[in-house]
Parts: sequence; C-alpha cells; structure tokens
Amino acid sequence: MPFSPTHEARMCRSFLALVAVLLVAAPPALAAKTSPQAPKGMLAPVTSVEGITEYRLPNGLRVVLFPDPSKPTVTVNVTYFVGSKHEGPGEAGMAHLLEHLLFKGTPKHPRIPQELTERGARPNGTTWLDRTNYFETLPSSEANLAWALSFEADRMVNSFIAQKDLDSEMTVVRNELERGENNPHAVLLRRVLGTAFLFHNYGKPTIGTRADVENVPIERLQAFYRKYYRPDNALLVVAGRFDEAKALQLVQASFGKLPRPKAPLPRTYTEEPTQDGEREVTLRRVGETAALTAAYHIPEGAHESFGALDVLTEVLGDTPSGRLYKALVEPRKAVRASASNLQLQDPGVLLVNTQLREGQSVEAARAVLLQTVEEAARTPFTAEEVARAKTSLLKSVDLLLNDSENAAISLSEWAAIGDWRLLFLHRDRVEAVKPEDVTRVAALYLKPSNRTLGQFVPTATLDRAEMPPRVDLAAMLQGYQGRAAVAQGEAFDPSPASIEARVLRPAAGEGLKLALLPKKTRGQMVQVALNLRWGTAEAVKGQAKVAEATGAMLLRGTRTKSRQQIQDTLDQLKARVGMNGGPLGAAVSVETVRENLPAVLRLVAEALREPAFDAQEFTLLQQQWLASLEKARSEPETQGGNAFLRALGGQYPVGHPYHVPAVDENIGLVKAVTREQVVAFHRGFYGASNGELAAVGDFDAPALEALVRELFGAWKSPAPYVRVPQTFHAAAPRALVLETPDKANAYFRAGHNLQLREDDPDWPALLLGNFMLGGGFLNSRLATRIRHQEGLSYTVSSALTASPLDAVGAFSTYAIYAPQNAARLEKALREELAQVREKGFTPEEVAKARSGLLEYRQARRAQDEGLVWTLAQYLFYGRTLQFDAALEQRLAQLTPEDVRRALARHVDPAQLTVVKAGDFAGAKQKAPAKAPAGEAP
Repeated sequence: MPFSPTHEARMCRSFLALVAVLLVAAPPALAAKTSPQAPKGMLAPVTSVEGITEYRLPNGLRVVLFPDPSKPTVTVNVTYFVGSKHEGPGEAGMAHLLEHLLFKGTPKHPRIPQELTERGARPNGTTWLDRTNYFETLPSSEANLAWALSFEADRMVNSFIAQKDLDSEMTVVRNELERGENNPHAVLLRRVLGTAFLFHNYGKPTIGTRADVENVPIERLQAFYRKYYRPDNALLVVAGRFDEAKALQLVQASFGKLPRPKAPLPRTYTEEPTQDGEREVTLRRVGETAALTAAYHIPEGAHESFGALDVLTEVLGDTPSGRLYKALVEPRKAVRASASNLQLQDPGVLLVNTQLREGQSVEAARAVLLQTVEEAARTPFTAEEVARAKTSLLKSVDLLLNDSENAAISLSEWAAIGDWRLLFLHRDRVEAVKPEDVTRVAALYLKPSNRTLGQFVPTATLDRAEMPPRVDLAAMLQGYQGRAAVAQGEAFDPSPASIEARVLRPAAGEGLKLALLPKKTRGQMVQVALNLRWGTAEAVKGQAKVAEATGAMLLRGTRTKSRQQIQDTLDQLKARVGMNGGPLGAAVSVETVRENLPAVLRLVAEALREPAFDAQEFTLLQQQWLASLEKARSEPETQGGNAFLRALGGQYPVGHPYHVPAVDENIGLVKAVTREQVVAFHRGFYGASNGELAAVGDFDAPALEALVRELFGAWKSPAPYVRVPQTFHAAAPRALVLETPDKANAYFRAGHNLQLREDDPDWPALLLGNFMLGGGFLNSRLATRIRHQEGLSYTVSSALTASPLDAVGAFSTYAIYAPQNAARLEKALREELAQVREKGFTPEEVAKARSGLLEYRQARRAQDEGLVWTLAQYLFYGRTLQFDAALEQRLAQLTPEDVRRALARHVDPAQLTVVKAGDFAGAKQKAPAKAPAGEAP
C-alpha cells in the first residue's frame, strides 16, 4: 500500500506517504543492560553516538544496538540497501514484490505469519527508493530475541522465492497498486516525479507498473534476491530491553555464520543531469478537488546544506505560519498548502503542493504558488521564521529519541541516505541554521529552470541549479560523537496485576476522576488522556457537526494566544497535544516531558476554557473540512463505508448524536455550521463537571493531582449530563452495490449487529475466534484463503466489537479487490465463515492463536500512549485491570469447541449486510467477451 516509512526522525514534512510502499503491520518490542566497553571475546564497537553503538561482523554486516530498559519489548530491524532505485528495465516494482515474498517462508520457517503471531509480534516490511527493511517488535525475552535474530538471518539467504507464491502474491501487489490509483493527488505526484527525473530511478513509483508486476519471471526475482540480500549489504538494529553482551553473542551465532558473497556488490551510478528548463505535466481523472504540485531538484540527503533545506521546507509549508499558507489559504485562494522534501542517498526534490475546492481558480493559485516559492529569497527569511521552524523540527527529533522502537526503525532511512549517524548530525545542522542560510538555499534551488511544472522558454542568460560535489561520508563523520545519551527509564511489568498495584485513583469527589501511574520512562516522558462529558440526547439534538467544529477550533487560538503562538509554545515545550470534540464530550491527548507537564496542562486548560473562535480560522477550518469531504466523495471506501454504517445503524433518527448522515448530507451539515453556533455550543456545554483524566509516565502524582484540581476543579458544565445509551438494531440483511467510476480498486464490507456486551460469557471465545478468522498477522483463515491462496485482496480482515456498557456490538469483514473479482471474493468469504461455524478450529490453531493474542494484549499495555487511554476509559466504565486479568484467565481455558459454539451462536452468514463499491460497469466493459461465470457484483 502507498505509505511513508517512519519519518519522525526525518525533520521534513514529506510527500513520501504517496509513493513509498508498506507491506503490512502487526504487534510489541525487548530488556537492556549497556556495556561501555567490550568484554573479552565480544565484538569491539566501531562507533557510538548518544547511547547507540555500532559493531561490524567479519562478513560485513553492520550491527547497531540501542538499549532502552524502559521498553518491555525488543525491536529487530534489518535494512537491505536495495530499493526501487536498483531495478532494471522490466523490473519496476521488483524490490517491493520481493519484500512480499520474504514473508512466504523458508525451509526452517515455512509459516512466517503464524510464527510471528504466536509470539505476539508486531512485524512489518517496507520498501522505498534506496532500501528495503523488515522488522518485528516482540515482548522482551532472551528467547524472543534469539528467535527473531535466527529468523531474520535465515530469511536473508534461504527464502523460498517460489513460483507458487509469486502467482498468488502478484495479484495482491496488483491490488495494492490499484488502490494507489484511486487517489488522483497521489497519481499526480507520481507523474511530477516521473517528469522531474528523466533518467534516475527516483522518478519511478516504488509500487512499480502493472505490466512488470504481472509478468516478471520468477528467475529474475530470485536473481535480484541473491544479488542484494547479503550481510555486507545490510544493517541490523536491535532496540529495546536486552542484555547487550548477550545480544552480540546471539547476533554472532545467527548472522555471523553467513558467508560474505565472493561477487562484489553492484553499485548504481546514474545521476540526473542538471535540469535546463521548466517542465509540466497534466493529469485528467475523475475527482472532486483540484491540486497543484511543483518539484525542485535539491542535493543528496547527507549534504551540509540539507539542514537549511529542511528549515526552508518548514518555513514554506508550515500551518498556519508558513509562507504558502499565508499566501494561498488565508486569502482563500486554496484550502491547503504544504511543502516537503525527499532526503535521499542521491539528489532528491523539494515539493510544494496546494489543494483547491470547486470555485477556486487554478490559474490564480498557480501564479501565487510559484511566486511565493520562486521569489522566496527576495524576501530574506527572518529570525522569527527560522527559529520557529527549527524549534518544530528539533522537537520531533527529541520526541523520537525518547521512543527507541520508532527511532530504531527510523534509522533505516538514515542508513539508506548514507549512515545512521546522520540522524544526529542532521539534527546538529538544523540547530546551527541561520536565516541567511535559508535565504541562500532558496536562491540556489527554487528557480523556474529547476521546476517541474512548466514549458521551454528560450533565454539568453542561463540560470541553472547545479548540484554540489558528492559528499565524502567517511570524512564527514570521522570522530563524530554526538551528545550525552538520553536518560534511561525503568523496566516496566505490563501485566494487569502489576499495573493495578501501581495505579493511584484519588478519591473522586466532584468533577474529574483520576487514574495516575507514575513510572520512570526514557527521556522522562509522560502521557496524559483527558475525557470531558456533557449533555443529554435531547439537549444536543441536531448539533453533531457544530460540536465537532467546536472541538476542532480549540487549538486554533485562545483569548491570549493565536494559533501560531499555541503551536510555537508546544514546540518549545517539546509537547504534542491533540484535541477533538463531539456532541457528548471532548477528548485531549498530551505527550511531553516531566519538567514541562505543568506548563503544557495550563495551555491545555486555556485552550479548553478560553478559545477565541477567530472568524478567519473558522472559515479556513470549514473550507478545509469541506475539501476533505468533497475529495473523498467519489472514493469507493467513503461511499461503501458510509452505506454500511447507515444500514446497520438505522435505528438512530436524524439529529440523534449517533445518527450516521449520508455522504452528501454530511457535506450539507458542515456547510450549515456557523461560528455563532460554535460559540454558543461551547458556552452551553463545555466544562469539567464530568470526565476522567489518566496519566502514565514520569511525573509527581500529588503535584499533578493538585494541578488538575486547580485548573479544572471549578470549571463546571452549564448543561446536565446523562449518558446516552446505544440501542440494539436488528438490521435486516441487505445487498448494496454502489458504482464509483474510474476507480481501479473496489471496497467490500459485510456484517451484522450483535446483541452483547463485553461482560457476556461468550466474549472471550468470540475475541479468540475472530483473531483466528480475520486477525493476527496475515495468517488468519480469511488472509490464508483470500490473500495467500487466491490472491484476491491485499487487505482482508474481520472485526468483532461489543460495548462495555450496552448490549450492542457488531461483526464485520473488510477487503479491497479488483471490481471484476467481487463474486469470487464474496464466495470465498462466505465459505470460510461457514467452515468456521460448522467445523471450528483445530487444537493447534487455538493453542497458537491464544498465545499470540495474550502476547498482543500484553504488548498493548506496554505502550504508554495506549495504556493511558485504557486507564481513562476504565474510570468511565467502572473497571480496573482486574477485568483484563479475568478475561485473559478465561482465554487461557477455552477449548476449540467453546470457540466454535460462540461463533455459531453470534455470527450468522445469512444475516450479513453486504456492501460493494467500485467501478463495476467499467470492469465489465474491459472484460473479455466471455467472462468467467459469476463474475459480477
């Protein structure tokens, strides 16, 4: 699927999400003891920066260890320095296709998804221009680390890469490719990059082309694998909780026995010639909103000027302070404007983008866009602009380095650029940027002759953007030490009993209920979750969109601070704050460091209690909201998902807070919202009379309790609060087919309502049954049949939900597919449902799935950002972690027959409402004269 690799470490806003390629995701991470000097017999460090140390095996494998005792998980990440840049003619998409096949098994590990699921792993694989990486995060134990290292070493050289796997996976990748074709803005970016890079492979989409994906011979894939998958072309990162000396022994025992191939590594040498004039590309497709994108060539990612380029990108593209936002969005010439850059091993591009709604002039927006960018250096960049951008960029790095799991995976990007240490060196370069540096790089690279969006114009004076000489990485990084290592956290036990023993729940009294879990964390991080509740069903009737707009406006300015000042303050405090609201309450998430928590909470209180509701900000919010809705209106997933929710949720009338409006009805409701309504809703409902606040991390509990009482204790909601219950709706089965023209990928959703709560005796068995039916990591019954065996869908899953408080739930399945395969998909899904209901699962399936599900649940509790919301919600439900302990005890006792009976009682294929959305008419027109029987929606 088009997806961005992890880029928190990269300090630029990026369009990579539109062109990089992700395989899939699943669950957790490992235990730490750092050795400052190598003990006897242990590999000697090659280099060390801020607590992260690199070693080198004799076979050329680079090994980076990132110990973090505060993580009860371990992450093993292997990066191969091969991506779509390395593909030859006829091989477009080969690197990504090979990534898929490396999940198909080896002789020692024939069922990789099952093995990963059994260990509660959160695995993934991603392919990008310069590299491919594979990682898994598992619960911390020596056995899990040993298994992961042995597994990755094995698939480095022993993967099947078999014709039968290519036959099924090719159609899955094609389905992934087709999904990307649904988004015209993503396709536009591909066209721009393809025009900007006439010779270099950076101009090719990583997902590849249909013809190459469909026709590549297995022999070429096998040769590609043998050529690039080797220890001297890889970087291994181990991060989390582990013993460093033992980890090195395990690395040597697994990867160390792999020989270095005798054939030298092939190298790429193509360089994109200096662009000598404007280029332009036009895309015409079905869609709702217009967009403009321009690309400008910039140096390689390791170049010393890239710090200034990142700051330039931020100053141009930030919201709401960016020059593009000020020039395009505030005057309402466009609804969105952004900038990003591709920081790569070879020279990349700086991208600027703007999105328009119907009625906004493309010509006028284009003129303003290009003028703002290409005349940027004529208005020298100010100290305030540069300082704001640097603060924002550096905050991202600080927060990243406090999360070893994400940081470890981000090292893939920096290693592919040239060296993982560039993460730190680039941070230092950003910190050193001065306004004149930004003005200089803008003048060097943001010029018409370097732009892709234009036409040839004869000129007497040449003005071209020449790329500087290539960087000598070894010389540049020689002796680089970085800074002091980040403070370590404690080893945390995420079992329900351990958590429950540590949670503090002060006497509630009036107002907010509190759940506090103080503990030492890496970088002294702390997470806070706040829920506010108000209103009755009658009081908020018809105000859903007004309430959502109210929540969206809270961080757009207060009585004393502008939107920009709020953003600047959060950056300076190294904090992330999210706020949203609805008709029955609001939710706030906070991530920051211990010393800044009081200041951040005071800012949160000000945003909640004293929003400005600035008229211009409200207009901009409404325009952007409408643009998003209109852009998605023609998408199969929007149309199909909305139809499904309306079919199952038809019990709630128009105006009820749980009513699901139709797509166009939703747009109409947003258009009707006024600023005056928003102000009145806030005045009439907002307050902290009812709600919950939870905190997890490094903080002083008594001080936090006192601060919360100070900030929110006297803030009362003017309106009474009565919880609005959900009601069960016995929705009759329906079959809905929705046409969405010119969309290569179709949407499938099927399900029915359930009348049960989470305390139902069948709930544990249903959880486990659904985990085996459509959960886990690519090894569920649905994934095995529909993805692996028949190759019909890139993404297929099932979900089973129940309310904690009301007897209301649902069973549903989801898939994407080619429109011509609709009948095959539904047939396979119904057959698997029938098989599960009638014959159930084998004892081996149940035992392995139970082990994996319990590991997943443990891993979720190990993540502070998830645990804090669990604690907050449990306050509302009247629960403690004893609920989890009891549920997991019941899971441990379930038999295969328990699971089968529970599914048979609650999941009924005859009651399914089935929704299909796609270009079925177009698929029929393209089909051969004699299409296979039954191939109709």
